[in-house]
Amino acid sequence: MTTNDASRRKPLWLSIEENILGLDSQDLSAANLEASIQRVAGELDNAGYNVSNHGGNLLQLRWVMSETSKVGRPLMKDVNTAIAALKLEDVADAYGATDRLINDIGKTWPKLKRSERRADVIKMVEQTRLDLLVAKAKELPGDEGIRLLIGEKVASSVITSRLEITEDKLKQVNAEIEKERAERARVAKLLEAVEGKPDEEKVKHLFDNSVSEDLIIEMAQVDQGAIAGAKKAMEAELKEKQRLAEEEAARKAAEAAGPALDDIPPEELLDHIEAIREIMEFSDQEKEIRVMCEQSAIPKALVDIAVSEPDKLDELEKQAEG
Repeated sequence: MTTNDASRRKPLWLSIEENILGLDSQDLSAANLEASIQRVAGELDNAGYNVSNHGGNLLQLRWVMSETSKVGRPLMKDVNTAIAALKLEDVADAYGATDRLINDIGKTWPKLKRSERRADVIKMVEQTRLDLLVAKAKELPGDEGIRLLIGEKVASSVITSRLEITEDKLKQVNAEIEKERAERARVAKLLEAVEGKPDEEKVKHLFDNSVSEDLIIEMAQVDQGAIAGAKKAMEAELKEKQRLAEEEAARKAAEAAGPALDDIPPEELLDHIEAIREIMEFSDQEKEIRVMCEQSAIPKALVDIAVSEPDKLDELEKQAEG
């Protein structure tokens, strides 16, 4: 397709057709035909084509004018009408659209079927396709229009100029597209690992690897039922993991807290009380006392008494001594 707006000088046949497009029936009448030929020849001379002083070129102009006079309208009027009627779906295949256009208009204008003219008609169709793509892109929300033109391999310079965006913006969208492509490649690899597995297992595998739900549906080709089933199974697993984690946390907390007060042997109780008193001589700040007691592996039940009811240590000491 056409990927840029650059143009070179048009071939003579096309310039002739475009120059006579503005002629009316009076200009094409037998009485005015020669004057019209000379006027168009002069216009073409001014445009850089040597027509007036070139026998072959002037003869080509005369043939075109004569044919146009017989048909009663310029060739380009039919071409422009056909081009204007094209929709984006009509030009998805520019070469096929060109063939159809040439065959249709060629019924009236046989010379359009000449092989040397086909390339020029293809360019018209490709330019029309580009214009239609740009028009569609401008109607799309957000960056979707930019993505459309990138996907259609439109030249970067055309995208920035036709959509009036900066090069930095185009680079940003291209980077996002590359990131998405990389993610798709990653998901494809993940799917290879669960090939042949039930849909719910595939979905769970992808969820476990942080794949978005939309991409799972698209690439794993599963329905919402499989998504819901996988989520339900994962929810049950999560609850079980949470239960086990809570049990483990409680076990560790109990282990860190040490034995209950009544479970501490008298000899150990006396040693702990002595250690607490030494710590309390060093600091009277609860936080510091607790940290040092924890470092000394003193049971939490005894530490709680030390910081809240320190006088009770004497009572516990007497009980331990018997």
